[in-house]
Amino acid sequence: MSPQMTSLILRPLPSIPVIQQGDDLASIILEACQIKKIHLKDGDILVITSKIISKAEGRLVNLMDITASDEAKALATRSGKDPRLADLILKESRVVLRVRPGTVIVEHRLGFICANAGIDHSNIAPPSGIQSHLSNKSGRGVSEWVLLLPVNPDRSAAGIRTKLEAATQKHLGVMIVDSHGRAWRLGVVGTCIGLSGLPAIVDKRGQKDLVGYTLQITLIAAADELAGAASLVMGQADEGTPVVHVRGFPYSLREGSFSELPRPIDEDMFR
Repeated sequence: MSPQMTSLILRPLPSIPVIQQGDDLASIILEACQIKKIHLKDGDILVITSKIISKAEGRLVNLMDITASDEAKALATRSGKDPRLADLILKESRVVLRVRPGTVIVEHRLGFICANAGIDHSNIAPPSGIQSHLSNKSGRGVSEWVLLLPVNPDRSAAGIRTKLEAATQKHLGVMIVDSHGRAWRLGVVGTCIGLSGLPAIVDKRGQKDLVGYTLQITLIAAADELAGAASLVMGQADEGTPVVHVRGFPYSLREGSFSELPRPIDEDMFR
């Protein structure tokens, strides 16, 4: 399908409650669609922030429970980070690529390059019923809790998609997104870290352009393009919009996986 033949519509689902471990995200999303009067159709996509996936899957960690290794202490000295956080960064990473005060760039165990292994401090409250540890003398409630990325975002997306399709009898896509920086550019953008039922890459090689030239190298990171668009709707701070409904995705749905996206190491010019 040509992108000129359709309109891309992104609608936030604002009725998502605060997610706790064990919550059924598919049921919560269906209820939010009903409140918004969205009737899911074939080809629709649900874009979900990784934060609520991680919360539902119990990926909250209390730094008070972490004993930093000697390697983590050394990394903390170089980066200025809490040694316990440095320990988690190492455990969530395949390799540390760059270190500077305040930032550790790693290859995450999931295969992408990101800062601080994607470990999140923002908008992180302790699990329901657990009081946050106060770590400063003023007693203003500095949280010791952090949130790790999902263990297997493709699997998480597939599980939610299976439930949504069973409930609606529609052919859908589900994508999980996180905020990442980029080489050579400032700022973060929404980036796909897991998906099910849609392409991560659309291969245009061999097709003709408008003047008849045969495309040689054109691979479209369609999942990342959609992740960036959805993140504009979600916001990056206190907007509280963790799920976006998408209609009009300009490419045919198919089975896809995150593994389509990472650049092979032998082609990586940025390391």
